[in-house]
Amino acid sequence: MTGLLVTGLGVVAPTGVGAEAHWSSVLREEAAIGPIEGFDPTAYGISLAGQVRDFRPADHVDSRLMVQTDRWTWMSLAAATLAAEDAGYSAPEDAYATSVFLAAGSGGNEFSQHEIQGLWAKGPRSVGAYQSIAWFYAASTGQISIRDGYKGPSGVVVSEAAGGLDSIGWARRVARRGTPAILVGGTEAGMCPYALLCQATSGRLSTATRPEAAYLPFDRRANGHVVGEGGAILLLEEPGAARARGVGRVWGEVCGYGATHDAHHHEDPAPDAGQYARAIRLSLADAGVTPEEVDLVLADGAGTPELDALELAAIGEAFASRSTPVPVSAPSSWTGRLMAGGSALAVATAVLAMRDGIAPGTAHLDDPVDAPGVELLRRPRVQPVSTVVVLARGFGGFNSSLVLRRYEGGATA
Repeated sequence: MTGLLVTGLGVVAPTGVGAEAHWSSVLREEAAIGPIEGFDPTAYGISLAGQVRDFRPADHVDSRLMVQTDRWTWMSLAAATLAAEDAGYSAPEDAYATSVFLAAGSGGNEFSQHEIQGLWAKGPRSVGAYQSIAWFYAASTGQISIRDGYKGPSGVVVSEAAGGLDSIGWARRVARRGTPAILVGGTEAGMCPYALLCQATSGRLSTATRPEAAYLPFDRRANGHVVGEGGAILLLEEPGAARARGVGRVWGEVCGYGATHDAHHHEDPAPDAGQYARAIRLSLADAGVTPEEVDLVLADGAGTPELDALELAAIGEAFASRSTPVPVSAPSSWTGRLMAGGSALAVATAVLAMRDGIAPGTAHLDDPVDAPGVELLRRPRVQPVSTVVVLARGFGGFNSSLVLRRYEGGATA
């Protein structure tokens, strides 16, 4: 059965605004991680992050809407516009023919920081009415739906970093029930003192002060991850609907999805990778794809020795039947971990890799760990990229796997 088609990409990421800017940065091996700007993070023992430094909200968001919303919603509004423009998509006469199903991990942090400071300093009357909607984890979904007139079944997924993939899983359900077009993915903007403190309590953030030593997935020097902001929103369409409106370019096809939960502990990972491997196997079975057919795996890349080892064990188990090691890359190493926005950005990266036949590398992978059955990619490499598996894990035990395939149907018009 033909899956949903990826017809539009909207990227707002530390590597650039726009899909091509992001992809060019990854291929040039330009890590977008640097010193935190906007406040002094010294008290938290964290100094680096992946920030979107060339994003001008006023270029994408009406000033009247900006005062009501947080930076993460500004990024989602911008990415949604970019995705629709990329697909040549405008709201159809039937307002219920388009859905918005995004992921979110932390909501409107920067807006809340400002309001909390006002509450502490001046009392309750200093808190504005917009606080009630700007922080809410469904704000981006709602604001895009309102602004663009998309009234199809909509919602928000909260499964931390796995959310970007899980939003696509939900989109498939929505499409099966008759909605032909769905915006998926998500963005995050957790770069303020309040949000950084919340992240730091996980104990998984790197305290390194040099970007080249901070976020090192699958390297023996791995010492934690670096937080980031931004993400991606994609337009998915049912093939018949895309054909009917004359779409000329298709980025790729969503052909398989699987999700599991460790059911172990709300903070500590399960001691084995069984459920993670099961999610991968479920996605491959759903897609009707064998491990031998997979050209590339884009890994979650937690950046801690324990979690990296578990991920490699899961990949090794799921792809044990292959005759050759499966190529694996962790492109989040260039941007930092963007929570829900990171897995959405990985999907955009995957379809760009399929378009150009280039597998991206992993930043600063100078001393890779032993990885039986896995080929860890250190540099970008020209190779066939027709089938890609994208992996994501969310804090608390969420495991998700998505299978994407190059669209061989040609132009739909």
